[in-house]
Amino acid sequence: MATKTITLPVVSLAGEKVGDIKLSAEVFGITDKNEQVVHDAAVAEEANYRQATAKTKKRHEVSGGGKKPWRQKGTGRARAGSSRSPIWVGGGTVFGPDGNQSYKVSQNKKAHALALKTVLSQKAVKGLIVVDDLKVKKVSTKEFAQDLVNIKAEGKILLVASDEKVIKSASNIDRLELRAVNNISVYDVLNANVLVIGKKDIETLEGGLK
Repeated sequence: MATKTITLPVVSLAGEKVGDIKLSAEVFGITDKNEQVVHDAAVAEEANYRQATAKTKKRHEVSGGGKKPWRQKGTGRARAGSSRSPIWVGGGTVFGPDGNQSYKVSQNKKAHALALKTVLSQKAVKGLIVVDDLKVKKVSTKEFAQDLVNIKAEGKILLVASDEKVIKSASNIDRLELRAVNNISVYDVLNANVLVIGKKDIETLEGGLK
């Protein structure tokens, strides 16, 4: 369910309002929480980040154990054929990961799009800052950090940028995540207090989700 119109202020990096932008209610005006699809999207994204490289050695991969530890009978101890047995310390692992496991979780495109539109709509209510021209004249972390203060971007910041100088200036700022406009995830938006995006990029994002 969407409201009729969504209008947000557009600011400059100096923090001054320079106009307004009308956003698609289909993308930025979702009022339903859609908790299940948002949860599914976040779980899928986090699961798919896993490299799944964990591996343990099976019995046949553990070194040593070629000789029978002691004779079969007469010692008073349980019979043992190899020190590579899983019941021995330093022996092989029975059901450990083998390096081929997959943690991939899928979500259909419509559900994922709905989840992204839902969290963007939540940010549009509180936490979405649209910058008129998200570009800087020179690479300077100090100056760009001041720009973020000017536009009142506080806490965890998700910065959507395409300008190379902005990317270099922002790369060392604490509690800031950089993303390209075509690589924004539901988890990124959920994990940020503020989403900072340029006017052109938000129009591109909007067009891709309609």
